[in-house]
Amino acid sequence: MQQAGERAATGSAQPEHPGELAHERDMRVLDAGALRALAHPLRVEIYDIISQYGPQTASSLAARLGESSGSTSYHLRALAKHDLIREVEGRGSGRERWWQRPAGGVTFTNPDAMKTASGRAATQLVMAEFFRRREEQLRNYVNGGVGMEGEAWQEASLVSTSTARMTAEQTQQLVDDIQRLIDAAVDAYRDQQLEGARPVTIRADIFPLPTEGQPS
Repeated sequence: MQQAGERAATGSAQPEHPGELAHERDMRVLDAGALRALAHPLRVEIYDIISQYGPQTASSLAARLGESSGSTSYHLRALAKHDLIREVEGRGSGRERWWQRPAGGVTFTNPDAMKTASGRAATQLVMAEFFRRREEQLRNYVNGGVGMEGEAWQEASLVSTSTARMTAEQTQQLVDDIQRLIDAAVDAYRDQQLEGARPVTIRADIFPLPTEGQPS
């Protein structure tokens, strides 16, 4: 596993004509109804599993989550009502329906939803559950999962924390550059069925640290 240490840097090249980012083309801002539909720990988990592992049925999710298929079926229908997931056309039967995520990115940042108490509560619950799952997956990998992987996967993994002194404009450019790389990989490999291919989580956290005098 590659692990980058702290390092300092300044400056960022500004391309003259930056291309349009895929996340700008396809990003869906969840409305208050969709946020409320997703605001349940089990629904967040179901949504995340479908996002990471591809189409699932109520039975496959029940086996993975230790729930009844009746429970997972109920939550799948609630997610589908707000187009958070869709039935896979031409796959399965009336008793075994397959569900998938619509293509494109999703953002939980909806200024209109944040104007109401129910909207704020739904947004906070959804984001808290997603961050909890992300932290849990990373911790499980670092604390034990890395030792269960072959050498090729260990070498291909990266956990990195770096620090640079940058302006907001330079930081925005870095975000755009990184997002282009991520968008290109997702567009190229999202549905790849090549032997040896498996779900790979791609994470990018970029945010300013408190300035001197601010609480850390």
